[in-house]
Amino acid sequence: MSSLRFKVVEEAFDRKAVPVEIPKERPEVYYASKVFNRQAMYRYLPKSAYTALVNTIDNKQQLSRELADSIAAGMKKWAIDNGARHYTHWFHPLTDGTAEKHDAFIEHDGKGGVVEEFTGKLLVQQEPDASSFPNGGIRNTFEARGYSAWDVSSPAFILDETLCIPTIFISYTGESLDYKTPLLRSLNAIDKAATQVAQFFDPAVKHVTNNLGWEQEYFLVDEALYSARPDLALTGRTLMGHESAKNQQLEDHYFGAIPSRVEAFMLDLEIECHRLGIPAKTRHNEVAPNQFELAPIFEEANLANDHNLLLMSLMNEVARRHNFRVLLHEKPFAGINGSGKHNNWSLSTDTGVLLFAPGKTQMENLQFITFIVNVMAAVHKHNGLLKASIMSATNAHRLGANEAPPAIISIFTGTQLASILERLEHSTQDEMIDFATKSGYSMGLAQIPELMIDNTDRNRTSPFAFTGNRFEFRAVGSSANCAAALLALNAAVADQLNDFHSKVEKRIKDGEILTHAILEEVKALIISSKPIHFDGNGYSEEWKQEAERRGLDCETSAPKIFDAYLSTESVEMFARTGVLSRIELEARNEVKWEMYTKKVQIEARVLGDLAINHVMPVATRYQSLLVDNVVKLRSLFPDIKANRLASHDLSTIEKISEHMSVIKSEVDQMVDARKVANRLACERERAIAYHDTVVPRMETIRYHIDKLELMVDNEMWPLPKYRELLFIR
Repeated sequence: MSSLRFKVVEEAFDRKAVPVEIPKERPEVYYASKVFNRQAMYRYLPKSAYTALVNTIDNKQQLSRELADSIAAGMKKWAIDNGARHYTHWFHPLTDGTAEKHDAFIEHDGKGGVVEEFTGKLLVQQEPDASSFPNGGIRNTFEARGYSAWDVSSPAFILDETLCIPTIFISYTGESLDYKTPLLRSLNAIDKAATQVAQFFDPAVKHVTNNLGWEQEYFLVDEALYSARPDLALTGRTLMGHESAKNQQLEDHYFGAIPSRVEAFMLDLEIECHRLGIPAKTRHNEVAPNQFELAPIFEEANLANDHNLLLMSLMNEVARRHNFRVLLHEKPFAGINGSGKHNNWSLSTDTGVLLFAPGKTQMENLQFITFIVNVMAAVHKHNGLLKASIMSATNAHRLGANEAPPAIISIFTGTQLASILERLEHSTQDEMIDFATKSGYSMGLAQIPELMIDNTDRNRTSPFAFTGNRFEFRAVGSSANCAAALLALNAAVADQLNDFHSKVEKRIKDGEILTHAILEEVKALIISSKPIHFDGNGYSEEWKQEAERRGLDCETSAPKIFDAYLSTESVEMFARTGVLSRIELEARNEVKWEMYTKKVQIEARVLGDLAINHVMPVATRYQSLLVDNVVKLRSLFPDIKANRLASHDLSTIEKISEHMSVIKSEVDQMVDARKVANRLACERERAIAYHDTVVPRMETIRYHIDKLELMVDNEMWPLPKYRELLFIR
């Protein structure tokens, strides 16, 4: 084994679990102790300020500037009492991560000293540099001004010793430069649209809330092994590496006993989550070796998204304490499952009704079907946009492989709901809408209680599946900001609900009774959205052909998939709902194409370096050893016997030369392809060129490197192998 690889493997193998300082109290005692939630607000704010702030949050009203100073004073006192020394506006730029600039709670006191101060002005608004973040051309380098503004609906929190204030981020000219702004707009849009439809069934409904439950998948790799892999450190995935003889084929890792080192990390992470009000609930081994999952309790979507972004930051910090590195890349290892972030998406009314759950009365069931078919219609109309919302250079590696859904958006309903939709399509106006509840199933064993069977199955190959009282958007990638998918989905559904409401209102004005008007429009949507409904195997070639016949978006090139954002239908829909303007859409696409190019460009550079400076020198040295052995055999034995004894070495020498020749040629051509692509002025054309001319070369280079890994002496191979990366924990 090479000295470096031997050292890092030995170091990783010998690690023990790091002890975790477990609080003496139960979670309910320290839960949200680092969050300026209503309990903290009540203690630290004057009663009038507390009442006004709660009213602002609950009724989605603007907070007056007059109250900001009072709230800032209370927030500062709470933060300092809890160990904070700095504050920051915490926002979500178009990088899929978060951003923060820390300021101390100090100002000059006029006497040569300082005084701790935090005003309403500092709380409500700050000024980050809008030209230094991805902006798609909205801001030039010499036009630096941008604004961050407090999002009162998401509570402030303390991370380490810094008060973090969730904010939006906009340019000087008012365009959104973040994910939170359009997400909040989409939440307002779906609240208004869904509320007016829900009022057909219950006039008491005043608001509809969008709820989100994300499921965060991730890999853990020992820090020493990670550091010895430049591709992991620089790109988040292995750009080379032959599959381990054993990977996930025995299915023994899924839901298996959690390794002690990993469990210590998970416990530490959960404690940190609970202190920050993140309701982390479920943890388990995932399908691939060294792959795991964390899932919380459902929350309001804006808060849930903030919590997911905070979690991803926490994971990296906590992992380092346990000598791990977290891999959030969607496909860090070839040949095994990638990582997603399933978004469980639902709507509920302020009267306590889940809109995607059937009820006990005919009207409740009609309401359920109404919202289900409107979602199906929205997803059908905008299936290309929804695919674009989850697409990235990293997620492109995952989609359609190893249990990940394919890059074709379809909806799984399950047999019961499918049969109900079929029956409704041909029903009379007064036919009863009935739904079976969960049914019991006995195993015939006295010691096993009766099982309750859900009325719908799950489909692992469906990118958008109905799973009982919610839809599961399974195509979202593990490293993504959930808001990208949510704002597109919310806007599309809100637009569809607005259209549905208008058509029903028109029917009523024309003299049709409410239930008949709703049912007729529902039936029309069932028929029009049939192409999006698919309950079969999304991996099959037959489905790809069928999807194309149905007119669904079957594009697989990520740069071209992004075009859906700028289609006439998308631009008009976003404008009608007020979620994104054309300028904002154009800017975001420029960012998406640019980010795609840069990520592939970095990977290509890293792969070229590893191929030429790591792999080929080792292969050459091993080949030289074989050549020396052949020469020695021929000096010891007659030609015929020597040739027979050296035949294996001669064959290996020839194969190594062939692989190295292809690698060198492909690296040179890959560099030339990059140079050609880099000269293209258009971001879209440059991204397409990288996809079409650079990525295929990378795949060819990898193939030949992986073949060399199987041929070169194991002790000489310089990089930790899959069997080490995936099975040392």
